[in-house]
Amino acid sequence: MELTVWRTFVTVCRLGSLSAAAVELHHTQSAVSRQIAGLERQLGVPLVERHARGVRPTPAGEVFRHHALATLNEADRAVRAVRDLRDGAFHRPLAVGATPALAAGIVPEAIRGLLTDLGPTPWSLTPALSAALHHRVLAGDLDLAVVTDAPPGLPQDPTVARRFLGLDAMVVVLPVDHPLAGRGPLHIAALAEQTWVEDNDGSAALLRQHAARAGVSARIDLAAADLLGKLALVASGHAIALIPGTLTRALRSDVSTVDLVDPPTRGIYTITPDRDPHPAAAPLVERLVGVFAGVGPSRHRA
Repeated sequence: MELTVWRTFVTVCRLGSLSAAAVELHHTQSAVSRQIAGLERQLGVPLVERHARGVRPTPAGEVFRHHALATLNEADRAVRAVRDLRDGAFHRPLAVGATPALAAGIVPEAIRGLLTDLGPTPWSLTPALSAALHHRVLAGDLDLAVVTDAPPGLPQDPTVARRFLGLDAMVVVLPVDHPLAGRGPLHIAALAEQTWVEDNDGSAALLRQHAARAGVSARIDLAAADLLGKLALVASGHAIALIPGTLTRALRSDVSTVDLVDPPTRGIYTITPDRDPHPAAAPLVERLVGVFAGVGPSRHRA
């Protein structure tokens, strides 16, 4: 399969239109249609479906789009690396992964400190859940990942080096005008009858376990596709949610947080491959230790 065709498919998905993709890619619409049709023949499944306003990916197309986008981004980085080598300015890119909350919280701050120490260094940041990040470290796609032991936990794997950063206390995020906004710490029983939204099984398990210890149950009536969707449902007043304390400094302005009494916690770790470590991986781990320590005692307990 040619990457040119993959790029065409990703562009069609992003724009939702064959004609718009043709304009952006300087192709004819018929050429774009032929490329998509050829890709569908190769894979043996429909990748796009038509609707009143254009096209959208099928479920199979969405799965392929996700992987194709990651492949294209990596291919672009490969081309840049070769050009840098040609120009005498090669630096091995540092590939970092982190869970969505950590990628929006402490990791960018740690990378900023690393770049201050080392100077210009090519790097990338991939958000994903812990299991996927562990797999990508093993595959050699990532030089370092920042993960959590939220259910189902982390595998015991001797082929990766693990560094414990500390325990992150979960907090509850509410609409900014919620009657309980700004109060706390609260017992989970005071929130049990609220409508909750969750975006992944690990966070939902932490919430259910914490509620069960208090003898109540949490009504997880809504599901979000990701962290941004979860916060959007909270901000619009549809639900409340459990989020990591490390995320609070990066929250949007139309939500508020309250602490819980004896909150559920999750361990935060860095994992790195045990062979061929990136020269910048160890300094970044030390930066992460420092940033995590500065988050504040109300948000984590080491």
